[in-house]
Order: sequence, then structure tokens, then C-alpha cells
Amino acid sequence: MRSLMRRTGGGRRSGEYHAVAASRRSGSRTGGASAVAPARDPAPSRLAYKVNRLWLTPAFRSFLRVGLPVVVVAGAVGGYFANPANREAVGDKLTQIQRSVQERPEFMVKLMAVEGATPVVDEAVRQMLPIDFPISSFDLDLEAMRLEITKLDVVEKAELRVRPGGVLEVAITERQPVIVWRHDGILDLLDPTGHRVASLLERKGRSDLPLIAGEGADKAVQEALDLIETARPFGQNLRGLVRVGERRWDVVLASRQRILLPEADPVAALEQVIALDQAQEVMARDLTVVDMRNPLRPTLRLGEPAVEELRRIRAIEFGADD
Repeated sequence: MRSLMRRTGGGRRSGEYHAVAASRRSGSRTGGASAVAPARDPAPSRLAYKVNRLWLTPAFRSFLRVGLPVVVVAGAVGGYFANPANREAVGDKLTQIQRSVQERPEFMVKLMAVEGATPVVDEAVRQMLPIDFPISSFDLDLEAMRLEITKLDVVEKAELRVRPGGVLEVAITERQPVIVWRHDGILDLLDPTGHRVASLLERKGRSDLPLIAGEGADKAVQEALDLIETARPFGQNLRGLVRVGERRWDVVLASRQRILLPEADPVAALEQVIALDQAQEVMARDLTVVDMRNPLRPTLRLGEPAVEELRRIRAIEFGADD
């Protein structure tokens, strides 16, 4: 009986165990089926992909870092200055700041000093630059002032600068006259380049300078100076040079004699006349013209008394022959 009861009890327990295990297995299968979710696609969405690619673009990233802030700031500034009152206020403030800096004592010019000029030129420069001192150095247009000063014929070069201490220095280099040019009843002083320096009221005002005359003589000043240097043996007898046809020179002597020089190489022709004079004293004779326009055939023109004397001699010779 006991063995039968044990077996029956054991059978019940084992049956219970099997039922519990079966229920657990069925429960786990049911629960596992309900807990498992569908698999997720790892690929990004189309929008996310485009945004990611756009962010990787260097130009877009530079725009976000630099361009976008600049656009925002520019928009804000533009909106502020769109109001005329704001623009006027800012302009007035900037002008006030600028003037406060420019009118500081270290930038003020108190006087002007003209260096290297004669008293007449000094006065002319001061009249051309009527500056009301003191004045800020920022208000001085030195280049425009320099160009204005160089309009004076006597001024060859002008340099302007502001020296420490508030002094406007004007350094003048004057043209040096070397010759007097007579034309149209006017006497002008010329420098070696033929540029006008000043006018003369009378020849004796600069009697130390040689004289040239004629139209276009100012364009051949250097050649005239070479001829005057060559004609030094004539000494005080040399009166001057006359330009003929704007192409050649005549040497005029105080003895009312003329030496007609050729257009080409006039210095050599004049040297030939001087050599002839030193050898035979040609210029001491009664001559009016020595024509060297053709250096191969020099021509002498006698004065009227010499011509009359020559006629008389010839008449005597012809009478003796008769």
C-alpha cells in the first residue's frame, strides 16, 4: 500500500513538475514572441544624409563661421545707418574727433620760412601763399603749394616741408640768367636751357651778360653760349649774336662788322675767321661782312670807303694802261 501510495504521490508530483515546466516553456515562448522588435535600418534618412553632406562642404562651413556673422553685422549696421539722423550724428562725431586730433599743438604751423630766395622772390612767394597762421599741418596741401610756386619763371625748383616747431620751410632754387635776349622790343633774361628768368627795363641792368637777338634765339641758347665762348678773342668788340631765320647765327661786332655763320657747325666757321684774323688781321681792315655761310668759299664785303678807294686805284691803273 505504502509503495503504491508513494508511486501515486510521486506521480502527482512529477506530473505537476511537467505541467509547471510546460507552462513555463509556453510562457517563455509567448513572452519572447511579444518582446522581439523588428530590426532597425542603420542607413540615415535622405534629409539627414543631405544635411551631413552639406556640413562637410568647406564653403558652407566657412559661410557659417565667417559669412553669416558678416551678413548679420552688415545688416545691423545698414539698418542703423538707414536713418539719416543716425548718419548725421555719426558724421558729426567723426568730424569732431578728427578736428580734435588735427588741432593738437604739435600739428600746428605757426610761421613760414623761405630759404634760398632773393628778397624779391621771397616777397612774391609770400604773396602767392596767403596762409593764415596758425594753421594745422593737415590743412596744408604741400604739393599744390609747390606747383603754385614753380609757376614763377625765376623758380627752378621748390621744396616744402613742415619742420619741428611748427615752421613751414620753403626751399627755393632760383634760375641763374646767363644771357640777355632782345625780341619784340623786350629784354628777357634766359637761363642755359632758354627758360625765361625775368625781364629787364634797360640793357645796362645786366651789361655783364652777352646779348642775343632774333626770333627763336631762346631755343638755341646753348649754341649761342658756345659761339660767345669761341668769340672771346674779339673781346669788347663783340656786341652780340643775331638769330637769322631761326636756323643760323650772325656775329655782330661793335665796329659794325658782321660774320655770317653757316647753319651747320657754326663754331668751326667762327674759329676759321678768328684764325684768319690773327694771321692777317682781316677784321682790322675796312670790311662790313665776312660771309662764312659756305665755309669752302669765304666771301668778304668791303666798306663803302674801301670800295671807292678800290675804284680809284683801278681807274688809275686803267688810265696808266691807256
